[in-house]
Amino acid sequence: QVQLVESGGGLVQAGGSLRLSCAASGRFGRINTMAWYRQAPGKERESVASVTTGDSTNYADSVKGRFTISRDNAKNTVYLQMNSLKPEDTAVYYCNVQTTILLTLYNYWGQGTQVTVSS
Repeated sequence: QVQLVESGGGLVQAGGSLRLSCAASGRFGRINTMAWYRQAPGKERESVASVTTGDSTNYADSVKGRFTISRDNAKNTVYLQMNSLKPEDTAVYYCNVQTTILLTLYNYWGQGTQVTVSS
């Protein structure tokens, strides 16, 4: 079983910054891609950013140039640095971790952390 603990959400004014963290613990074999998703009220969950084991990153167009995803493999932790925040970034942000155990892929989600950006 894998537990993902997220932290760093909160209320910030437009133009401000927040840093989200997600730490994985438990028995998870090899961690592959780590990612952040978000879901705003009344909208579907969408991908925000992802980082592979080789540190290759991918971003949603809406956050390119403002958000930076990174990972610390020694700590099994993924981060999302969010700068120049906009009211439209308001959402619940979810951490996602993909793992492999004996060639079987597993997908885990964090509990979500609220990010609210005021105008």
